[in-house]
Amino acid sequence: MADKNPLSDLTFLGGPSRLARYIGRPIHHFAAIEAAGGVLMLIATVAALVWVNSPWQDSYYDFWHTHVSFSVADYHFDQSLEHIVQDGLMAVFFFVVGLEIKREMVTGQLRDPRFAALPAVAALGGMVVPALVYFAFNAGGPGQDGWGIPMATDIAFAIGVLSLLGNRISRQMKVFLLTLAIVDDIGAILVIAIFYTSDLSGNWLLTAAILLGAILVLRQLHVWYLPVYIAIGVAFWLAVLESGVHATIAGVILGLITPAKPLQSEEEARRWANWLQMQDVVHLDDVRRVGFHIRESQPVSLRIEELLHPIAGYIIIPVFALSAAGVELSGDVLSDAVTSPVTVGVAIGLVVGKTVGISLFSWIAHRLGWVNIPQSLAGLHMVGLAMVAGIGFTVSLFISRLAFDDPSIADESKIGILVGSLIAAVVGVAILSRTEPRPTHADKA
Repeated sequence: MADKNPLSDLTFLGGPSRLARYIGRPIHHFAAIEAAGGVLMLIATVAALVWVNSPWQDSYYDFWHTHVSFSVADYHFDQSLEHIVQDGLMAVFFFVVGLEIKREMVTGQLRDPRFAALPAVAALGGMVVPALVYFAFNAGGPGQDGWGIPMATDIAFAIGVLSLLGNRISRQMKVFLLTLAIVDDIGAILVIAIFYTSDLSGNWLLTAAILLGAILVLRQLHVWYLPVYIAIGVAFWLAVLESGVHATIAGVILGLITPAKPLQSEEEARRWANWLQMQDVVHLDDVRRVGFHIRESQPVSLRIEELLHPIAGYIIIPVFALSAAGVELSGDVLSDAVTSPVTVGVAIGLVVGKTVGISLFSWIAHRLGWVNIPQSLAGLHMVGLAMVAGIGFTVSLFISRLAFDDPSIADESKIGILVGSLIAAVVGVAILSRTEPRPTHADKA
């Protein structure tokens, strides 16, 4: 298959150097693979587990508990590396999630209720049933606050698993799982904002509201100077962090208010490009003017998403996995986990709850005439996809961090996430590998 973004020989990666040929280009081609982010996340997870279960275990905790502090006027910032990853880097990840949600709502599957209905209903079942399964094991116990953990789907891992099956997975199946995961993300964001928020500070909330209002006013005035938005956005994140609302919500909000429609039509951009071609003498200002019109024919949200998506997928999520997935797997810990309602609730919630919730809610909605289940998603195809959706990792680990202050309970939930996600992946692949591919019109086109 040809590279969608061929490398120019004017660039380092396209050049003749040995470094480019043997290191740069292989990394570039690996990053273009759909499952690359999931592979890096898996490597980081294994590294965290090996590190914590090695003789250098103390260095793992010492490193992530290292504090970074600075002061600006009367404001003093003091956070551990662990919290900087959780509150800072993950805010960037959720900003990208917000951009994806906005894009789907404006130009994607979520724009048309007919196409959005099935994955939305399926996602609802995939959130409600796992939470109920978990709560059934933990109601009234010390782990009951973790009911949000098995609700999430890790789309990077899920798509990575689907890519292993090649042409057995139709485009419609991938779109269904992607859209389901987007709705799943919306649900997880609401759960974090409503149920995992600490005591609120009115002054900081007011400051955050004023800063958000300033961004909206600048949008209305058509001010598009990026450094201004970055400065106000960082200040907004700090205000949300200090307000008691989890800082990742700031990232989601900023993503959702980013314009998802282009300022310039493609026809207008093409007209400017044709005008430039017809000039006998081309000046630098002309090139800049035409470049502006061509650039603005792409939505701001899409340009930012294309910039940040590799950073989120290849850096932020692996770093988060390295910081969050470290759990001791000694005999005592594992024996406690086997009988722990937290571990069992998370694992069964992900494997059984997700599968039953997605399949059952889809079937009920279909029987009631609310949605139509296409042939490529019927029967074992739906069950297999529902099982794959039980791969909950990034957001599950994130909610686990928010839900539990007790490290032992948090470790039990992490073991449940790892075991449940592994079972969901293996069983999901086994089910889908036994199905016959059913190409859709979109696949044939």
